[in-house]
Amino acid sequence: MPKQLEIEIGLVAFPGAQLAAIHGLIDLFGIANRFAAERTDLNSPVLKVGQWRIDEAKGLLVRDNSPVNVHEELPMVAILPPCLGDPLTREEAAPFTAWLVERHRAGAIIASVCGGAFLLGETGLLAGRSVTTHWALADAFGERFPNVALDIDRLLIDDGDILSAGGMMAWTDLGLKLVDRFLGPAVMGDTARFLLVDPPGREQRYYSTFVPKLTHGDAAVLKVQHWLQATGAKDMTLAVLANQAGLEERTFLRRFRKATGMTAIDYCQRLRIGKAREMLQFGSMAVDAIAWDVGYSDPGAFRKIFCRVTGLTPGEYRRRFGAG
Repeated sequence: MPKQLEIEIGLVAFPGAQLAAIHGLIDLFGIANRFAAERTDLNSPVLKVGQWRIDEAKGLLVRDNSPVNVHEELPMVAILPPCLGDPLTREEAAPFTAWLVERHRAGAIIASVCGGAFLLGETGLLAGRSVTTHWALADAFGERFPNVALDIDRLLIDDGDILSAGGMMAWTDLGLKLVDRFLGPAVMGDTARFLLVDPPGREQRYYSTFVPKLTHGDAAVLKVQHWLQATGAKDMTLAVLANQAGLEERTFLRRFRKATGMTAIDYCQRLRIGKAREMLQFGSMAVDAIAWDVGYSDPGAFRKIFCRVTGLTPGEYRRRFGAG
C-alpha cells in the first residue's frame, strides 16, 4: 500500500507572532485531518504542521525547536501569522525573507494573516500582486509597499501561490481555505461546523470602519474634512466644498484626492454610510428613515451605496451586527 502523502505546513514563528493564531491553526489542521481520516471514500493527504523559525545566533533553520536536516522535507506551505505589536520592520524581517523567497521558488505556497503581510511584502513577491491586511494597517502598508495592489475590503485573497487574510482572527478563514484546497470542500465544511465558524466567503468590509486620513498636511482640505465631519456630509455639492476650502473647484478636486486618497464624493458617502452603520447597529429606526437622516432622499440609492461600501444590505447588516 503506498505511503499516504504528507503536506508540510510551516507556521513561521517570527518574533512577536501571535501564539493564539499559531496554536489555533495547529488545532484546526488537526481537526481537519481527523475528519479526512473518517471519510473512507477519500484517499486524502495528511496535513503535517510545524513551527518554523530561524536561530540567528547559530545560523540554523529550526522546526519545533529541532535543527532542520538538509534532507528533511521543507514546508510546502509557509504561513506568516498575525503579530500582536507593530508589524516587523525591514531589519526584523530580513532573516526570513531569503528563506521565504527560496521556498516560493521551489513551489511552496506563501500565506499571510493580518500584520504578517508586512513580512510577505519584504520578500518582494507581492510586486504587482493583490493582497489584503487588517484595515487599520492599510495606510502603513501602502506607504511601505506602494507597488502592491492592496484591497482591504476583502478578508481573504487566494492568488494561487500567495494567499493573504485580513484581520487577526482571519487565520480561521485562511486555515479553512487551505483545508478546502488539500482535503476538499466536504472536510472543510465538517471542520467549520465543528469549530462553529463561518466558512470562507466573508469580507473584511463587513467589519471595517472608515478612518479618514487627517495627517496629509493640506490645511485647506483638512478644513473641509472637519466641516464634513461636523455636518454629517449632508451637503456634498462641489461648489459648497470648494467654497469651504477657499479653492477653485478643479484645484479642490485635485488636492482633495491627493490628500485623502479618494474623491470628494466617495469620501462623503463613506462618512454617511459610517453614520448609517452606527444607527443600524445601535438603534431601531427604519432603514428608509435612516437613509433620510444621513442625507439620502432616495432610499433605493442609499441601499445600493450601502451595499457597495459594506458588502451587505442594510437589513443584513442589522441582523448580523445589531446590538438588540
